Amino acid sequence: MMQRPKLPWSGIAVAIGTSAAMIVAGANFWLAVSVLILWLGSIWLSRPEPTVETRGPDEGTVSRQAMVELVEPFSVPVLMLDNQRIAAANAAAREALGPHVVGQDARVALRHPAAIKLLDQPEGSAMVRGLTGARSIWQVNRVAIDSRFSLIELVNRTAEADISRAHTDFVANASHELRTPLASIIGYIETLSDPDAKVDKATTARFHATVLREAKRLQSLVEDLMSLSRIEAEKHDVPTDRIDLGQLAESIVGEVGATVGEERVTVSAASANVTGDRQQLDQVVRNLIDNALKYGAPDKPVEVAVAVEGRDVLLTVTDHGEGIHPDHIPYLTRRFYRTDPGRSRQAGGTGLGLAIVKHIVERHRGDLDISSTLGVGTTVAIRLALAASA
Repeated sequence: MMQRPKLPWSGIAVAIGTSAAMIVAGANFWLAVSVLILWLGSIWLSRPEPTVETRGPDEGTVSRQAMVELVEPFSVPVLMLDNQRIAAANAAAREALGPHVVGQDARVALRHPAAIKLLDQPEGSAMVRGLTGARSIWQVNRVAIDSRFSLIELVNRTAEADISRAHTDFVANASHELRTPLASIIGYIETLSDPDAKVDKATTARFHATVLREAKRLQSLVEDLMSLSRIEAEKHDVPTDRIDLGQLAESIVGEVGATVGEERVTVSAASANVTGDRQQLDQVVRNLIDNALKYGAPDKPVEVAVAVEGRDVLLTVTDHGEGIHPDHIPYLTRRFYRTDPGRSRQAGGTGLGLAIVKHIVERHRGDLDISSTLGVGTTVAIRLALAASA
């Protein structure tokens, strides 16, 4: 950028003043004018040459360092490229790709055909799979700053893909679970309604019992699906009711004992207030007791306990059944997950009980833990915050 020199106004003023003084002193007028012209000419010739200000390769409307400082606090990973080399990476990018990527060729750091193709273009977008993990999915966006520098933005789309996949799996599993009892019901009803079928009274009674059992199973499945849907819709609403969890557990155990026998379920509960949703906590306790009764040993009781531990309330439900293999435990709270599908369906399970428990506990900002020993039994423990004193 060219800068023009300033005019020497002080020298010009002195020249004019001297010429005027000569005229006043009686000097020849043209002599005074000639002196003035010569003086102004010498001032003009002695003026400095215009200067040209040059900028370095890293300077412009925004310097390279200023650009690095600008992208550093971004929550999404951002890379600054100098041609094809990574000149800078913000904290999110260093965490996702590693600090070693700074200085690397971007084609080596991103190592994916779609990303490499994008790097051959001044701007654009590409979807890259497996960048930070086998199942990771990233959207890579490139924006040019000038002919030399550009920015690469990495947007993690893995969670969105997982949600979409989980939704697809859920619909497929729910359809399968609904279809199974419906097929059984339709098959038996068609047999019973066939005028040519010769079905004796004993077989008819057995068919009717099967239809009733499958219809009840279908009803339970629909109720659990609706319950899970309601819980997920309310998961961001923190419950506010004050509930004595010990008293609630004792009440439920009394009701269950009256149905299955008092010797089948025992309770040891201290008074322990929590902040929660009474209907949902009731459902948690009932689901856990129901699971324990189904899979526990029929000659040993299910043990329910509520205790205060520091600032927490601990609810445990223990059975003395066959136990669960450690490989299954991480997946028990998945929808429709069963360690033994045949036994679960025979017992009337929908595969949603523990999924419902998990979502309720998450809504109550609590912790769920499942421990099991093969041949000994299983304990499900729920830890909730103790309510503040009223």
